[in-house]
Amino acid sequence: MQLDMSKKRRGRPPKSGRDTTNTKTELISSGVEHFTQFGFASSGLDQILKKVSVPKGSFYHYFANKEVFGLAVIDYYNNYFSRKLDSHLKNDQLAPEQRLLSFVEDAKAGIERYNFNRGCLVGNLEQEIAVLPDSHREKLIMVMQSWQNKISDHLNVLCPDAEQEERHSLAEFFWIGWEGAVSRCKLVQTTQPIDLFINHYLLLLKK
Repeated sequence: MQLDMSKKRRGRPPKSGRDTTNTKTELISSGVEHFTQFGFASSGLDQILKKVSVPKGSFYHYFANKEVFGLAVIDYYNNYFSRKLDSHLKNDQLAPEQRLLSFVEDAKAGIERYNFNRGCLVGNLEQEIAVLPDSHREKLIMVMQSWQNKISDHLNVLCPDAEQEERHSLAEFFWIGWEGAVSRCKLVQTTQPIDLFINHYLLLLKK
């Protein structure tokens, strides 16, 4: 879903002197922080706005409602995560398996940095899909498919003898296992579930 920026937006414009682009980005960044820790349904706009000192009227200058805001947050997170994934998987200074492990170690460090309070935004939203707008479901499916494609492309290098259909299945399996492992890390307060998952995944690739 795209906002028609040519239409007049309701709500108070931001106070003069504040960069409107930065304000919108700050709002979305605050949304990522709250959604990854508390989820979409449990994150009130007041909490999100207080974090960046933006009045509610100005929020509606940028976003028609919380649903549209949620879509913008998902897009923002997807862009960030996709760049991170590419930075590891396309690093030709490392062997193919080490590229995947480099991504894993980076993710583990991020989870530990936030004391296991935050996980993957997409994984978190998947867990509350029953209460999310249909537009969020559609967006999450598209995002997950794009991530699967990145892993599938990497498996071309990591498992060159695998058939295309098998690579697609292994890529889908990676994210199913990954999201479960990240969620379990939050529960047990250790990254051991990720280690367990990736070790067995790599063993599977070698069979």
